[in-house]
Amino acid sequence: MQAIEGLVLPGERAPVRVNMDRWRAGLPLDAWPEGLPAGGEIWRRDVFAVADAYRAGSASPRQLLTAVLVWAYGPIGYGPWRATRSLDADPEGKRLAYALEELSTPAPDEDALDMAYRRFGDPAEARLPWLGPGLFTKVLYFVGYRRGVGGVQPLILDRVVAGLLPAEAGVGRRNGWSSEEWLAYLRWAAEQARARAVEADEVEMTVAGGG
Repeated sequence: MQAIEGLVLPGERAPVRVNMDRWRAGLPLDAWPEGLPAGGEIWRRDVFAVADAYRAGSASPRQLLTAVLVWAYGPIGYGPWRATRSLDADPEGKRLAYALEELSTPAPDEDALDMAYRRFGDPAEARLPWLGPGLFTKVLYFVGYRRGVGGVQPLILDRVVAGLLPAEAGVGRRNGWSSEEWLAYLRWAAEQARARAVEADEVEMTVAGGG
């Protein structure tokens, strides 16, 4: 559905480079996803492939989270440790699946995005240790993004992006964003994408790259 196999996405400058042996040794065996490049150069398309497999039922919620966190942490030394703490708090992946169930539809709307964001941030529902908005919006992005359809799409909101967004994007803090702030940013990015005739995630990548 994403139609990005073998492609570098517009706006994506370089792969994330990781020590795959170190990551595999540090994580539970059941949480390791199939298909991540053995050489350790991971592009967004590689994580989207795991997300596609998750929505098709051939990858588990824990495997999806691993793929996202390997890409998100990259070569950071504490990445495997923190990823393991997140995974250990949801040994069957039920909290993850609950948080993401609204995004498994063909075209998640703003209500679905809002619900998923709120679930990930609520300790009583799906919040996991070491998985704040800067990371769980990455999970929401890879699972919920629908390429080629336009409109409001889930995007990454981390400290880098938040620190570079203009005031009109509606994000007023460097961390701990509300779902309302995230949705305001998504609407702003959707309008920027429409005006430029690009994908919404290219807007995010341009912002993160200082453009």
